[in-house]
Amino acid sequence: MPEGRREAGLRVRPFDPAREADRAAILDICLRTGDAGGDASALYADPRELTELYATPYLDRMPEWCFVAESVGSGSAPAAGDGSGPVVGYILGAPDTAAFAAATGLRLPEFAGHPAHLHVNLLPEAQGRGGGRMLVEALLARLTAAGIPGVHLVVDPRNTGALAFYPRLGFTELARTPTGVPFARTVPQPEPSSWSPRECRLQAALTDPG
Repeated sequence: MPEGRREAGLRVRPFDPAREADRAAILDICLRTGDAGGDASALYADPRELTELYATPYLDRMPEWCFVAESVGSGSAPAAGDGSGPVVGYILGAPDTAAFAAATGLRLPEFAGHPAHLHVNLLPEAQGRGGGRMLVEALLARLTAAGIPGVHLVVDPRNTGALAFYPRLGFTELARTPTGVPFARTVPQPEPSSWSPRECRLQAALTDPG
């Protein structure tokens, strides 16, 4: 799994629920990128109107499916005593959209064959440096390990950068409406040689027509 990978002064690692700075940064980035990738601070008197839809439920219920991108290197001030840099982006995911919607009460679109969904956001200074790709690859690796067959997301049609970004990562545009553009892609599955004996027995049972 490409966790801990570095590129262009950025490093991706799992979200740490014990670090208050991680949560605070994600909520801040959610607001600062919440208007089709632009700053939504002026649109919400209470930022929780946005963050409690697109960030908090994932941090509270799916922390193991969340990753952050942090700045590293000589130009980054450490955000914690362990030498980690400031968080400048994140990816939040849920492996089973239907179950997540039922647990949170959120109304979420579902797409056959692509049960997982994700949200990615990066601050402007972190864009164009490979952070978005690293975040998506980290979540895809975890989805692969869990045997999830596909993942989707919905992009604001005004976010031209995101509309161009996801096809480069293997996502296919499913439709285009004034309110959202859904994308989906299959998730790479483990090679049979990497399966455990239990996984081999399960796969045989699933593919045996008798």
